[in-house]
Amino acid sequence: MIISIQPNTSQQAVSEIVSILDSAKVRYHRTQFGGKHVFVTEGFSSDVHRLLQNTRGLETCQVIDKPFPLCHFSMRPEGSVLRIRDFVVGQGNFAIIAGPCTVETEKQVLESAQRVKASGATALRGGAYKPRTSPYAFQGLKLEGLKILQKVSKETGLVTVTEAMSSEEVKMVAEYADVVQIGTRNAQNYRLLETCGEARVPILLKRGFSNTLEEFLMSAEYILAGGNEQVILCERGIRTFETYVRYTLSVSAIPALKSMTHLPVIVDPSHAAGSADLVPALSYASVAAGADGLLVEVHPDPEHALCDGRQSLTPEEFAEMTQICGRIREHLPGASAVLQPKRQRVAF
Repeated sequence: MIISIQPNTSQQAVSEIVSILDSAKVRYHRTQFGGKHVFVTEGFSSDVHRLLQNTRGLETCQVIDKPFPLCHFSMRPEGSVLRIRDFVVGQGNFAIIAGPCTVETEKQVLESAQRVKASGATALRGGAYKPRTSPYAFQGLKLEGLKILQKVSKETGLVTVTEAMSSEEVKMVAEYADVVQIGTRNAQNYRLLETCGEARVPILLKRGFSNTLEEFLMSAEYILAGGNEQVILCERGIRTFETYVRYTLSVSAIPALKSMTHLPVIVDPSHAAGSADLVPALSYASVAAGADGLLVEVHPDPEHALCDGRQSLTPEEFAEMTQICGRIREHLPGASAVLQPKRQRVAF
């Protein structure tokens, strides 16, 4: 049950609501959503519901029979939108985040930023802290990398997106970058997600490669429960028995998630494919399926990239791909609305 309090409600009125919940021994979590104080309770009590109807300051008392109530589409049927300067995603706004897998040098990042911006990207990706399977692989430039991203952002105007792997890194990344990315390996690191909820900075949350959609949304719920509504969901492929591709991109997850949640849904075709020649096709399919954006790896010299060069597009390939993505969207008037599944038919 979601209990929403009217803005400017007196503390005395809020205390009356708290008293009702405490007296009924109802467990609840207090946070904010849409600029309002809300209480998320465990379960539903008809007696509590009846008592709350007579309290001052009550705006709504909504029953959401899902384990991710704040993420649920009914909390914001029109959909959420995230705006940072020229970067806008959600509510029909399509965003492209592009750049190298990892920050190597200032020259490399600046060239990447300038060229992806020329092709329509409004945000730059680049890893400063790199989660690697091998402890001997390049782990990123860390603070030096963050400083390079910040400098390039100031020169190009692009919003920056980079990953954090610990609560301490979230705070560090938030000082230098615009969006904190939580990668697939940390999608269920709940203490880290709680820090993201407290951080009050935009979070790009990738789906864990073995997560169900419900588990994915439960991870996002941790962030919203902390009072941070600035969340972008990223489908990046899941692990299956298939070995020809790096991961299996679940295109069906795009319309499914958009029927379940108000949060923007973007796609990372690079990590799903694991090979640059497959990235354009996966991007086109994602656009056609109603994705709100793409997260694409682009490197000016993929053959000599320190990380994931095999799946990185060249700037020329990226430019051609974005043009085709634009044409696909042009032939799907009101793509977000047209492709939105009929929610009453979704059984989950």
